Amino acid sequence: MATSTTYGARDHARAQEGAHAEAMPVVPAADWPQPPREAGPLVWAETVAGGNYTHRVLARGTELRLTDLHGDACAHLLLYAADRPWERLNVADTVKVQWNAYLGEGVLLLSDQGRVLASLVADTSGRHDALCGTSTLVRNTERYGDGTPQSGSPAGRELFKLAAAKNGLAPRDLPPSLSFFQGVEVREDGALDFTGSAGPGASVTLRAEQDVTVLVANAAHPADPRPDYVSTPLEVLAWRAAATEPGDSLWDATPEGRRAFLNTAEFLAARGLV
Repeated sequence: MATSTTYGARDHARAQEGAHAEAMPVVPAADWPQPPREAGPLVWAETVAGGNYTHRVLARGTELRLTDLHGDACAHLLLYAADRPWERLNVADTVKVQWNAYLGEGVLLLSDQGRVLASLVADTSGRHDALCGTSTLVRNTERYGDGTPQSGSPAGRELFKLAAAKNGLAPRDLPPSLSFFQGVEVREDGALDFTGSAGPGASVTLRAEQDVTVLVANAAHPADPRPDYVSTPLEVLAWRAAATEPGDSLWDATPEGRRAFLNTAEFLAARGLV
């Protein structure tokens, strides 16, 4: 079909309606072919290509499942309070307040205000990282020859910049991120060992405990020792559910977690949101 004229370009574009690619969002999300059995109505359904990014604002109580489809995804994650982006994921506080540098089921993702942005309610991977952050333009250029978003080896921070800009955020608003599906362990001497992935099909499920802006960059982990840039598709599904409430085992799992939930509940109550 000729595209040399406006009419030809229009007809060509319209002919693509209904076409599907391996990596793309499904709109509406309810048309996703195989939603999880336990999921409520889907509000986000997307496959993110390796070396790409995505973003969404999710309501409090929404559950978000990330799945490593082929075993070499790496989901770098940032969270912001949706209407006040100066409150954002604080990886250092997430680690030190909970006395744990390793992510897994039951971990709370904390803001710099001592409140819970999201809780990690399920994990079949166990290969995650709260220590290294994501890759940078300089480092990827040194390792792979290029780190720009349009290249074959985009840096996670460069992808985050694009996702941030679409939510009114600037590079200065990008704190250190968490990484899911590619892990590291700390040796006795303090050095880091890259542990790789748990294999295809591993997933994590997060529950939004406030309205949150979610930024995800699917990019090779900065500690991955392989000489080639490796990043495979990531599945993203989100559905309506309910936020954690008093009496839930997660709420009372630790004194530190209980205080973070109480801080969150007090703040939301003062705003008339609970």
